[in-house]
Amino acid sequence: MPFEFRKKQVLLQGVIGVEEAETLLEWLQKKPAATADLSGCEHLHPANLQVLLAANTRIDAWPTDPVLTQFLQSILVPSGA
Repeated sequence: MPFEFRKKQVLLQGVIGVEEAETLLEWLQKKPAATADLSGCEHLHPANLQVLLAANTRIDAWPTDPVLTQFLQSILVPSGA
């Protein structure tokens, strides 16, 4: 499973494909103050990126891939911002 849902945080792991976007959207709609940990994320399908953007999800941790991190940091909101 590419997601690990915690009380107020979702952990994204591995390749997050288009199939997961609806699940992520539904969970974030129920937890509007939730944050995301992308440290285990290797690929994020644009549909999931749109979900994170639409939900204004704050990011607690970035992917280990520096290219993916740089791209996502230019778009998403870090925690504490």
